[in-house]
Amino acid sequence: MASVQSASTTSTTNAGPRHNSLGLRIWHWSNSGLVLFQLMTILFMFVIVKVKTLAPEFSQVLAEKGVNLPATELRGLTRIISHRIWDWHIWVGIAISCLLAFRVVVSFRQRGSQRTAAKLAAIRAREARGEAGATKARWVRYSYRAFYIILAVMVVTGLALVFEDYLEPIKEVSETIHEYTMYAVIAFVAAHIVGVFRSEVTDEPGVVSAMINGGEPAENI
Repeated sequence: MASVQSASTTSTTNAGPRHNSLGLRIWHWSNSGLVLFQLMTILFMFVIVKVKTLAPEFSQVLAEKGVNLPATELRGLTRIISHRIWDWHIWVGIAISCLLAFRVVVSFRQRGSQRTAAKLAAIRAREARGEAGATKARWVRYSYRAFYIILAVMVVTGLALVFEDYLEPIKEVSETIHEYTMYAVIAFVAAHIVGVFRSEVTDEPGVVSAMINGGEPAENI
């Protein structure tokens, strides 16, 4: 009878709220996919496709076929490609801005040990007990907060560029800030992937699966 009761309790616990809520997990993977796609548009624009160098390449290929087009028409062809890529960039940026708003809503819906403040308190308690890795975990948590701020700045400046016709006075500043925040996002993404991989193979296995299945049951919900 005791074993049946224990199994029942375990099943109930596992079915309860998880340490990483469903809303947080949906945001994490959706935002990760969109941010990576956004970075891919930049990669295509400036590295793989190199739109600015396409006109001479088009001219050379067409000349081999016996076709000669004026430079203005060739530039028109390259603009079609750049505009298509930028259209994707803009729409994905708008989607990221919607996800950021969703993240704010999710943060207010967290309960008990799901809340960021509770997670930080638990990490500080681990530091007070002298547990290994607690200090690193605290700085990782702070890096997430910094990422949210950087992402918010990138979204706001990106929207300012989308509506640049109405925000002409801040267009140049927004463009500069948007570019630098993009570099910061790239740095964070690279550091995050490396850090997660290192944790998985060293002192904290299960990080990825916890962001898929929710991790351990949440307490004080």
